[in-house]
Amino acid sequence: MSAQPSPCINPQTEQEKVFQWINELSNPDTRETALLELSKKRETVTDLAPMLWNSYGTTAALLQEIINIYPSISPATLTAHQSNRVCNALALLQCVASHPETRTVFLQAQIPLFLYPFLHTTSKTRPFEYLRLTSLGVIGALVKTDEQEVITFLLTTEIIPLCLRIMESGSELSKTVATFILQKILLDESGLSYICQTYERFSHVAIILGKMVIQLAKEPSARLLKHVVRCYLRLSDNPRAREALRQCLPDQLRDSTFSACLQDDKSTKHWLQLLTKNLELVGVIVPDPRQMGMSPLGS
Repeated sequence: MSAQPSPCINPQTEQEKVFQWINELSNPDTRETALLELSKKRETVTDLAPMLWNSYGTTAALLQEIINIYPSISPATLTAHQSNRVCNALALLQCVASHPETRTVFLQAQIPLFLYPFLHTTSKTRPFEYLRLTSLGVIGALVKTDEQEVITFLLTTEIIPLCLRIMESGSELSKTVATFILQKILLDESGLSYICQTYERFSHVAIILGKMVIQLAKEPSARLLKHVVRCYLRLSDNPRAREALRQCLPDQLRDSTFSACLQDDKSTKHWLQLLTKNLELVGVIVPDPRQMGMSPLGS
């Protein structure tokens, strides 16, 4: 008896489909379906990022999808269909941003700057929230790599004030990703130095983190609180910021406000204990932070 044919899908057939969809990105008539199908494959096709970046016209097609949305963000007329389509394009750019073979050229081409108009939006409708969250996801994928070149690039852009705005007024999920991005910038030495270089930069960050703590006391989120505490702890590694934090650290992080929220979160409890230890006030004279040698803005 002859062997039955294998029911398994031929991997070559799947790869051919991927190549076909990539080619179809260059055709406006077939692009929407190709975006959808490729976005589904970004986690399973290992070399999708190099294939996208090195194929003719693909990056231009993805950027065209982004630029086509600009007129719909001001005035705010973005529809769910438009949002879903451009977010599929953003998902492919996130794939390129996170891949070691394409990350450097992605930054050199300054692709993230095309996403910043989306982060500037303030509409709280679902299409806009999805657009902001997916855009943050691209930046989040970059900082997650812990590469110096990523932080160096981001510090030349307006990403910190954009993240701070979203941390203050975005949805919980957007706040979480934006705070994660700020945390990753702070964990880099150049990022910490940049934020603590002037009192104005530090105070902007500290004010927003303080507002978040007050809001978290009313509406607890262990995931968001984790990133907020880590940001505070990292700021306390800078001597001048540490002195300023002794004055402005919210009381809710000094008392038992978040005990229940952190009951099962050993790492955040540990970070909070380290923060408290770093800011110990016993025998310390607390100066005005503006007189601690932080340079004035622009110096």
